[in-house]
Amino acid sequence: MAAAGVVSGKIIYEQEGVYIHSSCGKAIDQDSLISGILRVLEKDAEVIVDWRPLDDALDSSSILYAGKDSSSVVEWTQAPKERAHRGSEHQSSYEAEWDMVNTVSFKKKPHTNGDASSHRNGKSKWSFLFSLADLKSIKQSKEGMGWSYLVFCLKDDVILPALHFHQGDSKLLIESLEKYVVLCESSQDNRILLVNCQNKSLSQSFENLLDEPAYGLIQKIKKDPYTATMVGFSKVTNYIFDSLRGSDPSTHQRPPSEMADFLSDAIPGLKINQQEEPGFEVITRIDLGERPVVQRREPVSLEEWSKSVDSEGRLVNVEGMKQMIFRGGLSHSLRKQAWKFLLGYFPWDSTKEERTQLQKQKTDEYFRMKLQWKSVSEEQEKRNSRLRDYRSLIEKDVNRTDRTNKFYEGQDNPGLILLHDILMTYCMYDFDLGYVQGMSDLLSPLLYVMENEVDAFWCFASYMDQMHQNFEEQMQGMKTQLIQLSTLLRLLDSGFCSYLESQDSGYLYFCFRWLLIRFKREFSFLDILRLWEVMWTELPCKNFHLLLCCAILESEKQQIMEKHYGFNEILKHINELSMKIDVEDILCKAEAISLQMAQCKELPQAVCEILGLQDSEVTTPDSDTGEDENVGTACPTCALSSSTSPALAASEAKDNSPALARASPNARRLTPA
Repeated sequence: MAAAGVVSGKIIYEQEGVYIHSSCGKAIDQDSLISGILRVLEKDAEVIVDWRPLDDALDSSSILYAGKDSSSVVEWTQAPKERAHRGSEHQSSYEAEWDMVNTVSFKKKPHTNGDASSHRNGKSKWSFLFSLADLKSIKQSKEGMGWSYLVFCLKDDVILPALHFHQGDSKLLIESLEKYVVLCESSQDNRILLVNCQNKSLSQSFENLLDEPAYGLIQKIKKDPYTATMVGFSKVTNYIFDSLRGSDPSTHQRPPSEMADFLSDAIPGLKINQQEEPGFEVITRIDLGERPVVQRREPVSLEEWSKSVDSEGRLVNVEGMKQMIFRGGLSHSLRKQAWKFLLGYFPWDSTKEERTQLQKQKTDEYFRMKLQWKSVSEEQEKRNSRLRDYRSLIEKDVNRTDRTNKFYEGQDNPGLILLHDILMTYCMYDFDLGYVQGMSDLLSPLLYVMENEVDAFWCFASYMDQMHQNFEEQMQGMKTQLIQLSTLLRLLDSGFCSYLESQDSGYLYFCFRWLLIRFKREFSFLDILRLWEVMWTELPCKNFHLLLCCAILESEKQQIMEKHYGFNEILKHINELSMKIDVEDILCKAEAISLQMAQCKELPQAVCEILGLQDSEVTTPDSDTGEDENVGTACPTCALSSSTSPALAASEAKDNSPALARASPNARRLTPA
């Protein structure tokens, strides 16, 4: 990038009162303090860090561009003896950090006009800007040592003058930069932040799979990073490979085993195929028996629903209605009403009058929360970085969520405004979680069906109660689900599991997007309405969505194995299934799998816990009534259990072994670290 005069672009960060102390460690006087303005700007797909004196009107030749091609613009000289002397003399002062700073001399064209005072006093020579792609590390000041300051070190080992933040916290700048680069502490010095640490680039949270990636890698992902990850998960492979390759084009490929090791860091603590733990008995083969044939019914009609409601508006046969919804879904005209029950916004046993009162109460509560962020002034928001970040992410996501759907298409669409306002209000409702990319995908169908801001919000809040762990920083929900899915898949087809492991795909990361946003990107918009309402019945067992994953993988197994797909091909193939899966076919297969497992008398305890089932030997007829506890459930030999916890025990099977680890009664529970 050539040196430029005034750098234009979108301002990401701006701070006045950022000083350079030109005394370089000598006694500080007013003349040695050069006040300047620091900006971070987005310009032409590049992020620029720019500092210049406030009173310096520089022409295009007088801006220092400290990049890899800076040698023709600026001359950096070192004086090691002077620096050593300064360091020993001022060891107790924060100015000792000038040990790291090179003396700067600056080449510029002579000025011929009269207004050159700023150049005569030498302030202009301190101006600099650099591309964030060239940043190597940042050194921070020690705690309690006067003004906070930062020292930027570039990849060509150029060290820029320390910037002292007299009027503000340097942490705000760090937070702004972390939107574009991943920063982590050096193991040698916790004051030094290194850029693009490979081990952290995917592991700090799943945001790196959804959010815009670190700027140092953004050009390698190409075009829209959100599309490259959310819409095209297979492209995450390129992201990871590129981060491993670094800038050396000779390292064209990395072995799949190294790739798999790097992927395992994406979800810390997730280990699917480890050595078996003490207290586990290994079951080498389980006969699941014949898989039943399942047929689905027509969607529940408005007439059928009305017949199930008594004179007070209370549903009479709740379990029967759930069964009907599970077997056929809902007619679209009924969804607006029935989804409120399925998502827990309305209690199943509530009367019409009770629901009216609840709705009034929830409307007041919603608009009180909405007013909280609506009434925040610009000045307040400048001092609330988290709210600014939430708003920025929401505005980006809203503009690219389901825009091909008529409900959201076009400019200034009222649907988009409601989508934005509901997500902002949810930040007030759950400020700790706030907004994470992917949440707009969960809200969009709800707003489309409800066509009402308040109802959509409370249905979304209820749905997020179920999905909350998926979006938390530690990704506990994602860890648990991937482990559970591996356990189920190994029971159903140990040979396929072994093949996936041989291709370093045993961690099932290609299912990440399925689980994170409940197949939202895998099915058409109308199909996802059907799929979600079926899942919300919580029938025929707990974690039915994992059986849906198994059904899809089973359908693709033959092609994957016969064509000998490797790591990249598996990711690519799974990604390209989007919008090609038959929702009714997969629902039939998943239900058939659930019935097959429920009928198995030797079902491993780990699987029973994942699906919320009890061993058939534990299930006994009620002694008082003589009725079987399983009456009304879809599983003939296993009762639904509301008290069992998700099974992580026995989820870790021996490497490359078809055996499934089954927990003995005294086995300890394993939880991802």
